[in-house]
Amino acid sequence: MASVSRTLRRIKRDLRPFLSEDSILAACRQIGHTWRNRQFGPVRTLHLFILQVLCFNTAMTHLRHLAKEAVHAPAYCKARMRLPLAVLQTLLSQSSRAMRQVTQGQGHWCGLRTYLVDGSSTIAPDTPSSQKAFGQPKGCKKGCGFPVPKVLGLFDAYTGLVVEALSFPLYTHEQSKVWLLHPLLGAGDLLVGDRGFCSYAHLALLSLRNVCGLFRMHQKQIVDFRPHRRAGGKGRPRSTFVRRLGRHDQIVRWIRPKSRPRWMTDEQWSSLPASLLVREVRYRLPRKGQRTICVTLATTLLDAQRYPKEKVVEMYGVRWTVETHFAELKTTLKMRKVKSKTALGVQKELAVYCLVYNLVHWVMLEAAWRQGVVPDRISFIDTVRWLLNAEPGESMPDLVVNPRRPDRHEPRVVKDRQDTYTKMCRLRRELRKTLKNQAK
Repeated sequence: MASVSRTLRRIKRDLRPFLSEDSILAACRQIGHTWRNRQFGPVRTLHLFILQVLCFNTAMTHLRHLAKEAVHAPAYCKARMRLPLAVLQTLLSQSSRAMRQVTQGQGHWCGLRTYLVDGSSTIAPDTPSSQKAFGQPKGCKKGCGFPVPKVLGLFDAYTGLVVEALSFPLYTHEQSKVWLLHPLLGAGDLLVGDRGFCSYAHLALLSLRNVCGLFRMHQKQIVDFRPHRRAGGKGRPRSTFVRRLGRHDQIVRWIRPKSRPRWMTDEQWSSLPASLLVREVRYRLPRKGQRTICVTLATTLLDAQRYPKEKVVEMYGVRWTVETHFAELKTTLKMRKVKSKTALGVQKELAVYCLVYNLVHWVMLEAAWRQGVVPDRISFIDTVRWLLNAEPGESMPDLVVNPRRPDRHEPRVVKDRQDTYTKMCRLRRELRKTLKNQAK
């Protein structure tokens, strides 16, 4: 057997505390997966899968050069197909939990373990399996678009680790699936998200688990900070005033809506309380040279002494780091376009992306402890480069520390015009027929 490459040895060494060979085999047995003693068993297949994704989801035919051993691409592809999705999901949950336990007690906000939730999407190859499972944007003609899986991610706010990632069809609202992540939260935890997750039903479900919520107010929700204002009626808030905590800081009582959301079961709906105390906070976000933004938050953090308005506003500002996490996955690791041609393969690929992402963030966390900075200051791409080039047992150098630039604003434009091809609006076979007719 040829020697294993240094990158693969490095991956095995760094993953050993959280993703050992024994844990991989135990996860396989846990779901009843059986395998023969062959070249590509579950352990070797997963290690090669991780190596492939860490190298920016390189081609399967490239693996034989990376691993410095015989990797027959068709055999490896079949091995990936044999590896059950449930095994990868189990390993992601177990490794994420083990990594977070090491940091227990660190990075808490006002004594609360904080999590960030947000949705994003990726692009899959245009195959019947993926089209049926995920669907494509409605603006694309049939055969002219790509399937777009939607991804819902739950991240640890301090470490940036992926706790869980769910995939589902494009036209599925994140709020209809976020309750599937609730069992991963414990009593006293805090969940932070954007306005897409702000509703009575979601806050009430979290409250039943003694989990606090902090979300931007939904744009259709009417908020009035005048004390003793009237409730109900057109243009008025449905909530009733309870207590004023300060300027643009109040506690109100939200009433359970009359109609049940379609994504909730009758049992879930009947378990919700008839009303819920919610704290509403509004603040202004001045931006130099740009329009000032007015932000309104809804939260179940009712204690103004323990959770002052300034702290709540600061915590919601951390929510934007989830955009950086998705950028690291989609732009740096190239998750924007996955390669698997089946819906099940796409889900497996996304799960391995999360495993690789957590491996990189664990190394970032170690570097942050050693260099005396917070984890999100360590450069993600610099960590990936070191992982790809470091020898097994090599001590970690000082990694690049990104500067803080809170007032940086850039226009959303690109200068590079490399993609100048006409976009495909008709089926390829029709375009070929047109070219042939033009040649006559």
